[in-house]
Amino acid sequence: QIQLVESGGGTVQPGGSLRLSCVFSGDTDSRRCMGWVRQAPGKERETVARLHKDSSSRRHSDSVIGRFLISQDASKNTLYLQMDRLKPEDTGIYYCAISMREWCWEIAEFDSWGQGTQVTVSS
Repeated sequence: QIQLVESGGGTVQPGGSLRLSCVFSGDTDSRRCMGWVRQAPGKERETVARLHKDSSSRRHSDSVIGRFLISQDASKNTLYLQMDRLKPEDTGIYYCAISMREWCWEIAEFDSWGQGTQVTVSS
């Protein structure tokens, strides 16, 4: 199995930046697609970004495009989410997730999840 550990969350003022990291371990070769999913209080989980294993395809949700950027360092088995110009509505728990499918975007398409890291944007 694959284990995922997120880090980098915290509290920032609106307009600030954070960089989330997700370190993979275990059977990392089985993954085909990776993503970041967030959950705001009282809302369903929302995929904000995804990246294919070979970095050939990258996608961001309309709500974060231009502000967030997903990337990876394959040599370190690490996935990143750079978040700039953060807004209060970005507040939530951010999860790193992996899929064995060729495509991943919908929540049901992810197979493995981290425990999440809290991001709070408040003045």
